[in-house]
Amino acid sequence: MEKPALFETRREFIYFILIAGVLLMLHLGWHYKEYRDFTAKPFFFTHAKVLSSYQKQKYHKNYQVLKLRTDEGWQFYTTTHRKKSLQNKHIRIEIFPDERIGFWDFLGTFYAKSRIRQVDDIPGTPQTKLGDAVRAQHHDPVLQALYKALFFADPIPKELRKKVSLLGVSHLIALSGFHLGILWFLVYEGLLMLYRPLQQRFFPYRFALMDVGLVTLAILGIYLYITGMPPSLLRAYAMVTTGWLVLLFGVELVSFYFLAAVLTLLVVIFPALLVSLGFWFSAAGVFYIFLLLHYTKAIPAWAITLLVIPVGIFVLMLPVVHMVFPVTATSQLLSPLLSLLFIPFYPAAMLLHLIGAGELFDTALQHLLTWGTSATNHQLPVWAGAIYLLLSFAAIRYKYAFYLLLLLAFGYGIYIFVNV
Repeated sequence: MEKPALFETRREFIYFILIAGVLLMLHLGWHYKEYRDFTAKPFFFTHAKVLSSYQKQKYHKNYQVLKLRTDEGWQFYTTTHRKKSLQNKHIRIEIFPDERIGFWDFLGTFYAKSRIRQVDDIPGTPQTKLGDAVRAQHHDPVLQALYKALFFADPIPKELRKKVSLLGVSHLIALSGFHLGILWFLVYEGLLMLYRPLQQRFFPYRFALMDVGLVTLAILGIYLYITGMPPSLLRAYAMVTTGWLVLLFGVELVSFYFLAAVLTLLVVIFPALLVSLGFWFSAAGVFYIFLLLHYTKAIPAWAITLLVIPVGIFVLMLPVVHMVFPVTATSQLLSPLLSLLFIPFYPAAMLLHLIGAGELFDTALQHLLTWGTSATNHQLPVWAGAIYLLLSFAAIRYKYAFYLLLLLAFGYGIYIFVNV
């Protein structure tokens, strides 16, 4: 017996999109008022956390570029001539808005001139204490930054960003639904092993998915709180929660209608996602997973897990990624394998850090991060990318469009890697 679809008819889906569109317009209107109030002021005082800081030089003068997140939730860049690093500091800052800050910049990440009024250490929180414990287990600053990004969604420095880009594993470093999916599976299955004997003996009438799923969500919610609730992880948690509710109500999960509905709701709740590249790349990745599952139902599950999904996603995402990020290196061909190895590595690394043995993988990771090959730039023209995306949507309904999509993606992959 097949599970019912989220929407029984196409008309229901259209009504849902129309209602969501109205709600989105209302939410955007509220943000636009906030934007107008912000830019109308000659200056604005607030407090902010320094997410990242790096040195630059201009006209033989050194200065710092800071990425900040304010108490209001805004993210923006600014500069300061202070010599001492402000990384992971909490500052009181005076911002000077101007007309060059556009509304979409305001929703995403903008640049503003500022004056730092006060610098304080960030008060001790579970995140900072755990971050210090993780950092103490590594001597290499690059690995310290790597693990803090993996566990607490800390921004990664430029040096590390270049290295992971050459290996094609940027998606593994930024905390997302992939990471929460791994944690959900481990926590849920572990709790289920304890729950089953108790259920059979004391409460056979209870529904395991509801009870164990609710506890799992609570545990993941605590993890979300410990990390400081970064926007990327908050969105991933919302998606995991939605997926659990869909399973609970017995609705079909792997469905393009479901994916569209979840993405629409997330955009309505978090309008800043409209200008978030990370969100749209994540959405594209899930879309291509659904597309591959749609056309590979006859293939054994082990082959789908070990071959079809890792290689298929890597190939299908190549044109999408190269519309924005042109960096191409032959070492990126390791990406499917590294993505598979990451599934056991991520929980193992967490466990090792909890018992104080987090340095176990350091030597292997240092070798891996220095292995990246030289790179060239191959940027896909916008018109070609638009055609590729239209063909991707056509592949939902037409099998020949799916095969053509695969052919184009493989062809493009061969072209860019042969010409590195």
